[in-house]
Amino acid sequence: MSDVARRRLTVLAGPTAVGKGTVSAFVRDQYPQVWLSVSATTRSPRPGEVDGVHYHFVDDARFDAMVAGGELLEWAVVHGRNRYGTPRGPVEAALAAGQAALLEIDLQGARQVRETMPQARFVFLAPPSWDELVRRLVGRGTESEEERERRLRTAREELAAEPEFDVTIVNDDVQRASAALVQQMGLAI
Repeated sequence: MSDVARRRLTVLAGPTAVGKGTVSAFVRDQYPQVWLSVSATTRSPRPGEVDGVHYHFVDDARFDAMVAGGELLEWAVVHGRNRYGTPRGPVEAALAAGQAALLEIDLQGARQVRETMPQARFVFLAPPSWDELVRRLVGRGTESEEERERRLRTAREELAAEPEFDVTIVNDDVQRASAALVQQMGLAI
């Protein structure tokens, strides 16, 4: 199998508020050849988020059924509160069709995918600095002070995991970071 074929699945992870969703949305808009997985979550939608586009918003009972039925490639409790997971079927279908596939997930999920799909390409999205990460988290204004503190504690742990990844892309500019990600996927841009 060629290097490009082995790396059709790319896993993008990084700390909270680094801009994973922003980079993924830019990739979705600018690079239609990339198939982007839509995760399931038990958290409530943030303003502007659309069910089935940004996430599949499900209740706890549905998420439990997905776990029990083996419907998730990976799943985790994130920030000690909500569960997130990657539906297995759509990922397998995209890969079977030969599409370049992108998973935007948290560190716990990336570790699970590495166990089951070690041939995937693992990309760490890093902030330009700690101060910028804090500014982004506070600036989006979607979390309470308590939630921000919890997310910042988690972010320190997530940043320490950077060496586990194949490559790091610094998200200092969304367009540049997105182009670097697509290049890592082996696609011409």
